[in-house]
Amino acid sequence: LWAEESGMTGRLGVVDRARMARSGVGALSSERALGLLDASLAHGGPHLLAMDLDPRALTAQSATGGPPALLRALAGEGSTRRTAASAPSPADWGPRLAALSRDQQHRVLLDLVRGHAAAVLGHSAAEAIQAEAPFKEMGFDSLTAVELRNRLSAASGLRLPATFVFRYPSAAAVAEYLRENLCPAGADPAQPLFAEVEKLESALARFAPEGEVRSRLAKRLETLAWRLGDSAAEPEQAVDSDALESASDDELFDLIDREVPS
Repeated sequence: LWAEESGMTGRLGVVDRARMARSGVGALSSERALGLLDASLAHGGPHLLAMDLDPRALTAQSATGGPPALLRALAGEGSTRRTAASAPSPADWGPRLAALSRDQQHRVLLDLVRGHAAAVLGHSAAEAIQAEAPFKEMGFDSLTAVELRNRLSAASGLRLPATFVFRYPSAAAVAEYLRENLCPAGADPAQPLFAEVEKLESALARFAPEGEVRSRLAKRLETLAWRLGDSAAEPEQAVDSDALESASDDELFDLIDREVPS
């Protein structure tokens, strides 16, 4: 990529140059390029490519799907690991969206889409992206559309097609597509609760409590199960702790018979 305008770079606009800078490819000045030419002649290697790469920009792409495969080795193995670890999956979005109304789900995902679209076009704020405005009218082309697709794939955990942005040509349309796939119709509204129970089960399996700790946990879980099973019943009047302390044995047994299911 030449810094000076030429036949290949003369049509590149501000958005194009910003996109290439984010990809880690910088513009070569004539002086820098001639220096690399001299170095390549002295090197003698059969296949050399002169590029001005920014390793920090390559590493920064971890949050948006990682650098291209050809440049991944230059970014370091840590970039690939961070990419895999940081990319949320649909399972992460499901519980979050399930707790929201449909309109709230759409707003959350619309903010996500607008934020990434603004970054791709070089805007400093998501407000620069209008929800219903066509992407083409805002300056998106095939290359920036692919970058937006990659960003949204990494952010949502969904595998999105290359033509994704053109099939859903506005931020609002993309947000609705994401909502339908991350929170499909008929999803179990209790799924977040089951997810928390599964986390608790996994924690108990890893921790394997014993002795007094095991007994305390068992009592706590029994209490929760009792409350859950009795939640549909008419709530009883709260028992005064002072009254419990002064109650006779017969009164305590009577209370247990009334409160604890047989």
